[in-house]
Amino acid sequence: MPQQPLPPSSPEPNQEARNTQEFEEAFSDVERSLQSLLDRYHQVQRDQQQQTQLQQRREQIKRELHRTSNRRSLQAELKRIKEQLETIELNLESQLFSWGSLKEPFWQAIRFGGLGIAIGWILKSCAN
Repeated sequence: MPQQPLPPSSPEPNQEARNTQEFEEAFSDVERSLQSLLDRYHQVQRDQQQQTQLQQRREQIKRELHRTSNRRSLQAELKRIKEQLETIELNLESQLFSWGSLKEPFWQAIRFGGLGIAIGWILKSCAN
């Protein structure tokens, strides 16, 4: 009598629970990353809009400086606008050069640079 092939074994309930948990954790990570990206996008939009408004106000004050005798208050406002613009520019640039965005390329350079050195040593020892 020929032997019947065994039915494929179904994954253990424990394994299914682990898979489900891993999926839920990965999904939560994606949700957090997406929310973070969305928050950053809205912040950049607000900062760019405020930057444009401040630049327009700065130009308006510069024109008024030539026509008015109340220069002190205009110069103080101009200084305040300049400081706000610097802060906004820093905020806009801060996310571009964060450790998180440089982490992967940095470690790849370390990994492949180290691999290149190791291969170089091996080739040098073979050539001698």
